Amino acid sequence: MKKQSFFVFLLFLSCSIYGQGTFSGDLMMNLNFFHKDTNIRASGNPLYDNALSGSDGWLSMRYAINGFTFFARADAFNNSNLKVPQNANTDFGIGAWNITKEMNDLTISVGSIYDQIGSGILFRAYEDRGLLIDNALMGIELKYKFSDHFGLKGFTGQLKNNNSDNNLVNNIRYAPVIKGLNAEGDYGIGKAHMTSGFGVLNRTLDAASMDVVATAINGQELSSRFVPKYNMYAFSVYNTLIYKNLSWYAEGVYKTNEAIEIVNLYDQANGKLADRDGNVLYTSINYGRKGLALSLTGKRTEDFTMRTSPNEKILRGLLNWQPVVAVLRPLRLMSRYSPPSQDQSEMAGTANLNISPNDVTSFTFTYTHINTLTDQKLFREAYAEGIYQGMDKWILEAGVQYLEYNLDAYQNRGMPVTLFAITPFAEVTYKVNDAKSIRFETQYMNAQRDNGSWIFALLEYNIAPKWSFTISDMYNSMQNEEKDNVNKSAKPSHYYSFFTAYTKGSNRFTLAYVKQVDGINCSGGVCRYEPAFSGIKATITSSF
Repeated sequence: MKKQSFFVFLLFLSCSIYGQGTFSGDLMMNLNFFHKDTNIRASGNPLYDNALSGSDGWLSMRYAINGFTFFARADAFNNSNLKVPQNANTDFGIGAWNITKEMNDLTISVGSIYDQIGSGILFRAYEDRGLLIDNALMGIELKYKFSDHFGLKGFTGQLKNNNSDNNLVNNIRYAPVIKGLNAEGDYGIGKAHMTSGFGVLNRTLDAASMDVVATAINGQELSSRFVPKYNMYAFSVYNTLIYKNLSWYAEGVYKTNEAIEIVNLYDQANGKLADRDGNVLYTSINYGRKGLALSLTGKRTEDFTMRTSPNEKILRGLLNWQPVVAVLRPLRLMSRYSPPSQDQSEMAGTANLNISPNDVTSFTFTYTHINTLTDQKLFREAYAEGIYQGMDKWILEAGVQYLEYNLDAYQNRGMPVTLFAITPFAEVTYKVNDAKSIRFETQYMNAQRDNGSWIFALLEYNIAPKWSFTISDMYNSMQNEEKDNVNKSAKPSHYYSFFTAYTKGSNRFTLAYVKQVDGINCSGGVCRYEPAFSGIKATITSSF
């Protein structure tokens, strides 16, 4: 890793000295100061007992000259709680690097590859810093443009193992080899426009991974044993049709038999390895005209687990990303129960309607229905929202959500528990003048499971374009242990937050005192558990 870092440094230095190209970059830093609070369970781990502070940061640099683009990202983790939320992780090194050369119609890229096929159901190499996901493909990619309307790309390599200790120092990758090919073109048919594509992916297990798989299979009862395969193949066909006010995306994906761990709680083989193929059907239809917008989304998933090997679990070794059918709500209370896609058994559909009878009024209505393929209920949402902007300085917003959320399936509670919740909410914005505004937001979640009912309130004062100040509180208004034993809290608690942000040009600084309840944090449909937090958070983001 030291040789790699030195090589990248010399590369940037030589380009800067001898070239007249374009240099750019960005910085992101998070600082945490941990203050113990036993009442909300922000205690009892090395972060609160010993480390007391931690940070994580990313510095990206790009240099473009004569058809070359050089990219490097330095990652720094010092007593960071991102990798394992209840432990301190320290690591430093080159987190990603890439060299790309464009030669007329051919583009060659080597190093950390971030790309996808179609919507990402077949393959997606991406990063999400908030969840510390960095599924870069470490290898080489070639792209060739046969014309302005048709192109071909192929890649091969190994997936970065971002979950191992000292990964940046040791440059650890998952051993299985990945190869992919993608063809995509666009064309017109009368007044319609089509963009069509085809993708194929192959993953080959290494001998060590196969030994672990074989040992697990041999430990199962005789009737469930099978001969595992080194190679898995997957295929995708997708198309986007645009005609006047209508757009329609459809994708079908299939993968061949391979050993997968069954994690569906409603499957008799749960927890065992099984030899299964898999498939996904996904579609999204959008129609819009003045005053009306309608979207319909549907997805059927069956045994479509895409990982570097069946030995990896949760967020480890993910080769793809499945679109989330449900609408992900940014509101604080609703976001606690966002439904991630289910890889092995899901039948999901969402209808979203937006009506604007005039320029100052709009209404949004949503219904989402998600079951397993065996008709076990996973998620229901009925949502209504209205916004009125007909007064000179005021913006009024109000709505309500009805929710049914299977805690057993989404949060592995080990018992059949469904959360039923009704959450009304309201928001008022007052524009003091062109630069200043005050916003008040409130929500109430009436629930009888998990942590029980919640009250949330937020007051925000903005001075554009530089300052923002926010005060908020979440109050756990019911001792849920009186109702069930799913997720006991010590007693009803306040979760205060005091936040300020300062922006100048391309630089943004934030400082906050935070008390945060434990729970599931979701970003883009990928979710992970985060423990309670108590202390100070500061961030710095900058681009140059």
